[in-house]
Amino acid sequence: MKREDLTEKLLDIKREKGWTWKYIQEEIGGISPILITAACMGQMKLPKAQAAKAAALFGLTQAEERMLNEAPYRGSIPQMPPTDPLIYRFYELVMVYGTTWKELIQEDFGDGIMSAIDFNMTMEREPNNKGDRVKMNLSGKFLPYKYYGNEEGVPEYGFKEG
Repeated sequence: MKREDLTEKLLDIKREKGWTWKYIQEEIGGISPILITAACMGQMKLPKAQAAKAAALFGLTQAEERMLNEAPYRGSIPQMPPTDPLIYRFYELVMVYGTTWKELIQEDFGDGIMSAIDFNMTMEREPNNKGDRVKMNLSGKFLPYKYYGNEEGVPEYGFKEG
């Protein structure tokens, strides 16, 4: 079985049982609800305890449970630019604001990147009289570039210089 097949199996069971992601997240627990959904979608791995809970919930085999605990091959968007309108809007955000985010982050922190590995994300519904809004909070560790081969007086990392 390929990881994509397991994802389809989980989605089929979710659909057949009429479960919501919120229900699945509460039943598995122990980590971020967003990470649980990402793992079910094949983009993250579940820790062993959560993989066992997911296997019990979905009625999975031992091999499928182990697969949930394996590091996946990440990247689920089949084509770029994405054609799904919701996913395309995130792509559009990066196209429009990506250089701005880069400039502002590097001006404040220095020469580096925001981690998507040491990363937290929350999502909530924000009521608004003109139509509810999606509120997302992304928090990634700043990772400065290392200036290897640096000589005396040259900083080792690209943190913002005072």
